[in-house]
Amino acid sequence: MIHSKAILSDGKGNFHLTTIAISTPAQDEVLIKLKASGICHTDWDSINTWNKPFIVGHEGAGIVVSVGSAVTKVKAGDRVILNWAIPCGHCFQCREGNTHICEINSPVCGQGLCGHAHPEAASHQGAPIERSFHLGTMSEHTIVKESAVVKIHCDIPYATASIIGCGVMTGWGSVVNAANVKLGSSVCVIGCGGVGLNVIQAAKLSGANKIIAIDINSERLDQAKKFGATHGIIATRDDKDFNEVAAQVCAINGGRGTDYAFECTAVPALGSAPLKLIRSAGTAVQVSGIEQRIDFDCELFEWDKIYINPLYGMCNPDRDFPRILDLYSAGQLKLDELVTKTYRIEDVAQGFDDLINGRIAKGVVVFDDEE
Repeated sequence: MIHSKAILSDGKGNFHLTTIAISTPAQDEVLIKLKASGICHTDWDSINTWNKPFIVGHEGAGIVVSVGSAVTKVKAGDRVILNWAIPCGHCFQCREGNTHICEINSPVCGQGLCGHAHPEAASHQGAPIERSFHLGTMSEHTIVKESAVVKIHCDIPYATASIIGCGVMTGWGSVVNAANVKLGSSVCVIGCGGVGLNVIQAAKLSGANKIIAIDINSERLDQAKKFGATHGIIATRDDKDFNEVAAQVCAINGGRGTDYAFECTAVPALGSAPLKLIRSAGTAVQVSGIEQRIDFDCELFEWDKIYINPLYGMCNPDRDFPRILDLYSAGQLKLDELVTKTYRIEDVAQGFDDLINGRIAKGVVVFDDEE
């Protein structure tokens, strides 16, 4: 039995630092010593909307401590990234190649707890405690299914590696896997936080000719240009229908909307905004996971426009994480630069405050000195 510090949500909108007990992995499970955990808007939303106790966190990287008897993918001592969209490998969607929307294991599309390690893998005050998105990365240790880990094959800091498993994958995959941005195309990116910056650099790597960054914060636009944006537009809160932004986009793009537009803000009022910015027969991508009801003006779809809502960049972890790591190793993908600030687990409250007030692109909890 291992005792670990962890951040627990009480299911009532509160969270606190406490100590949990970690048992031993079952035959298809892996015990991980976490080295870093990303701080994500989804974590904050979960704390405030899930009406059950759970260990917070779904972005993480660490070291394998031990494995169950049936595990062949990794061994003790391996450095790994954790993946929350855990495929079962045999349901309809997995057979179709859509492992990110597994019908059995997915915490957002399927049966929820089926992708979890056994219930007693983590406990608090003698009772089993659920782990956020099957992982619970804001803990010094966690036990996960073998299919939730991907081995790190290159030299990368844990803080950087930890954010690949959500923010990086969501932005990069939305461009590469979902929209399939073409060489020479034009792109708009609404919101230049952590996810938006990954959309921008993925669009650059895909050969987009014009990449127009849109944000209410001029400092974020400056950062966006470092990641590959060719143009920047300051949006105002008064321009609710994006009429002014659309006019500026058309002025930059030869009188028409762009080929692609990506919404990366998670602001429900902006759910239809990418449709406003694309040309006829263009593609609008809702990246941020807005789940609230949105009323659309059908004229925004004129004509032949496509609106897609991919989950997690259509991630296939065993395929995509190594590709991202290879791009990082080759100096083609800026990942270290995304980590604005690191925190001790005792300082998670400050990390959330910095996140929701827009002070950081990406914050990461670091558990101890990197080895």
